Amino acid sequence: MAFDFLVPVEDKVMAHCELFAAQSLGKHTRIHNKRDGLPDLENVSIALLGVKESRNAFEKKTEKLDVSAIRIQLYKLLLGNWNSKLADMGDIEEGATVEDTYFVVKNTLTALLEKKIIPIIIGATQDITYPAYRSFDGIVDLVNLVAVDSRFDFGMDDELISSHSYMSKIITDKPNNLFNFSNIGYQSYFNAQEEIDLMERLFFDAYRLGELGSDISLAEPVLRNAHMISMDARAVRASEIGLSNDFSPNGFTGREICAIARYSGISDKVSIFGIYEMENTNQSCQLMAQIIWYFIEGYNFRRNESPFESSENFTKYIVPTDTEELTFHKSHLTNRWWVEVPSILTPHTKSNSSALLPCTKKDYLEACDQNIPERWFKAYKKGFN
Repeated sequence: MAFDFLVPVEDKVMAHCELFAAQSLGKHTRIHNKRDGLPDLENVSIALLGVKESRNAFEKKTEKLDVSAIRIQLYKLLLGNWNSKLADMGDIEEGATVEDTYFVVKNTLTALLEKKIIPIIIGATQDITYPAYRSFDGIVDLVNLVAVDSRFDFGMDDELISSHSYMSKIITDKPNNLFNFSNIGYQSYFNAQEEIDLMERLFFDAYRLGELGSDISLAEPVLRNAHMISMDARAVRASEIGLSNDFSPNGFTGREICAIARYSGISDKVSIFGIYEMENTNQSCQLMAQIIWYFIEGYNFRRNESPFESSENFTKYIVPTDTEELTFHKSHLTNRWWVEVPSILTPHTKSNSSALLPCTKKDYLEACDQNIPERWFKAYKKGFN
C-alpha cells in the first residue's frame, strides 16, 4: 500500500543500464521498472527515491528536476568493495496538492524505515525535508537533524512552508520530535541576525563555511550523531555545478561535499539522506551521482561501534577539569573519538539524550588545556529543556 503511488524509473534509464559495464551500479541495483514492477526488498540496505514536487520552491523552478539524468550518471559509476544491496523505488510525482505529495513521501519513507532500509532522496526542493522528518513519527522518539546548507531556512513566522522556511514548520509542528538541529556550512550574509540569534536560543549548532573549509573533518562528529541529513545542493559553489543563477560563487568544493556525504554514510545513526535543489546541467548531475556514491561507500564502512558496548576496542583517557572529570574514548578500529559529559547524566534529561558525545582528537587536546567546546555546554542545557 505504501508504495502504490511510486512511478517506475524511465525506460531510457533502463536502456542506458544495458550498455554499462558489468561492474556498474546499474547492473547491481534492483530497479522499479515498467516490465518487472517494484523490486524485491529482501536484504536491501539502501533505496533510491526521486521526489519531483517543486511547487513550494522559494525561487520558482523553470523546469522539472531531471531525476533520470542523475540516475544515468549514478548507474554508470562502478561498484566499490561493497556488501550492501541497493534498490531504486522509482519516483513520487506531484500530487493533486503539495500536501498530497507530502503524505505519499511520509508514508513511503516510513515503510522503508520499518524495513530497516535507508532511503536516499533525490528531491527537487528542500521543503521535502519536512515530510521526511515526519516519517520518523512512531519510529524514533527524538530526531537529530543535520542540514548541509548555506542558510538556516527558518523563514518568517507567518510564511507558508517553502524551501527557505521548512525548519520553522519542523520546530513548531506537533508532535515535536526534534531533539537537535545542526547546520553545516552556513554563510552569514545569507542569514538574518534574528535567525542566528534563534539558533543560539534553541541551543542548536551551526558551523560556518570558512570554519569547515580549513578542516572538513570537523563535520564528522556532527554527522555521527544525526538520524537524518538534508543536503541543499546550493551549499556547493557555483563553479562546481555548472552555469546557474541560483548558486553562489562561495560554497563547498566537490571534494568537500563528497567527504561530507561519506561521513554521513559512515554514521551508524543516519537513516535518511536527502539531496535537494539540484540543477539539470550535466556537471550537476555528475556531482550529485558522486555524492550518492560516496554515501553508499561510507555506509559500507559502518562499524556500529560504541565504547559502552565493546570497551576492549577502545582506549580510555581521563581528563580532570576544574569542576569534574571528562572521560574520552578512542576507537582502535576507526580512530574516532567520543567524550562522556557527566553533567547530562541526570534523570532530568530527555529520554534519548546521550552522555556519550562524538568529538575529535582536537577536542581531547583542547580539554587537556582546560578549554571545553561550547557544544558540550549546549548538550547540557538541552538536557534541562
